[in-house]
Amino acid sequence: MLSSEISRYKTLDFFARQVVEGFLTGRHKSPFHGFSVEFSDYRQYNSGESTKNIDWHLYGRTDKLYVKQFEEETNLRCQLLIDQSTSMLFPLEGQGDVEHPNKLTFSVYAAAVLIELLHRQRDAFGLTLFSEHIDQHTQCRSNAVHQRYLYGVLEDLLRPVEAEKRTMRQTSIAEAIHQTAEQLHRRSLVVLFTDAFVRDEEREPLFDALRHLRHNKHEVILFHTFDRTHELQLEYDARPHQFIDLETGRQMRLQPSEIAEVYRRQMEQQQAELQQRAMQYHIDYVPVDTVQGFHQVILPFLLKRSKV
Repeated sequence: MLSSEISRYKTLDFFARQVVEGFLTGRHKSPFHGFSVEFSDYRQYNSGESTKNIDWHLYGRTDKLYVKQFEEETNLRCQLLIDQSTSMLFPLEGQGDVEHPNKLTFSVYAAAVLIELLHRQRDAFGLTLFSEHIDQHTQCRSNAVHQRYLYGVLEDLLRPVEAEKRTMRQTSIAEAIHQTAEQLHRRSLVVLFTDAFVRDEEREPLFDALRHLRHNKHEVILFHTFDRTHELQLEYDARPHQFIDLETGRQMRLQPSEIAEVYRRQMEQQQAELQQRAMQYHIDYVPVDTVQGFHQVILPFLLKRSKV
């Protein structure tokens, strides 16, 4: 059964259209835009070929026929990557609730809104879901059939799963990014949704993977999802709590106040490093505190992008 939020809006498609229409009201520009042709180089004209790309101004100066070459002749291609490891389900009660979303729910609704924007601009969009490996990957297309198919895939991610049926999935985010970087058309827009929960030894490989995307000339937007109150600040009642690792099932009982100071310092350091590396690689870093709710994060982001 779909969540009450989706039932209220009937479909994810309808919700995305409502958000986009509200955002675009009274605005003349969209936060994303395609590119038509980009000049690359000249080559000599070959007798018998079309004359439409001859540079006549250059001919007037040199008395020789040269043809313009173009690097891209298509609209924007955008690949949306969503981390669906089980840590993205935190907090579990936020699954499918757009007003108080968990990390995966925010990612799904945000992806749906971006798909709607891209479709309106006739830009192409694809979807990649990953956890321990790439679970699903679609090529970029711009038609309505593809849009409806992706909405169906996203709605499936919103369905709550009973604890005893939930499969624990860790994440191999670096490997997924490397594979995606190689599969994408050059100069795509890559939008990544992840909580970036990786072990210390996996942090440098993550940064290498993000660098790989930029090396391949992709523009990258990183939505870093987290619950600041509980995951970063460790704010819980002053009593012992049983903590469960959603990706491995490992359990630990402890008093949060005894480790809070050290824990916060380490988490703040990790977040700061991720943000610093993103800036270094010219990646648009978007911190997503799910406690704020969906609209308080996505609308400021769209406004910011519309001014770029």
